[in-house]
Amino acid sequence: MHLVLTEAQRQILSIEAIDKKPNECCALLFGKKDNDKILVNEIYIAENIEKSPLNFTISNEQLIQGYKMAGDKGLEVIGIFHSHPDSDPYPSATDKKFMELNPVAWVIFSVMTKEFKAYMLESELITIPIVT
Repeated sequence: MHLVLTEAQRQILSIEAIDKKPNECCALLFGKKDNDKILVNEIYIAENIEKSPLNFTISNEQLIQGYKMAGDKGLEVIGIFHSHPDSDPYPSATDKKFMELNPVAWVIFSVMTKEFKAYMLESELITIPIVT
């Protein structure tokens, strides 16, 4: 399995992450699953209501709006994106807890290393290659 994230989409997400530093930023990723590909079609930038450098929370209102918007476009929420301002793009213990509740691709961008990584948590943490 791999996640398709275009160069333009990476640019949007990395600019958002740099702009929101020192806090984490977050977004929902709309798209479709196609066999072993997770295709990102659109990015829905959300507000981190925690305004924290260590955690992020998307409000219930924005989650509902995002899922509705994806459905209206014939897409699904296929991923959750957030940034790590000062650490590697690896899921924290808190991330892993929420990954269990949201079994979609989790994309993390490290502002520190300028690196994108994607993961899913099934019985164990799986790294998903990101391609353009």
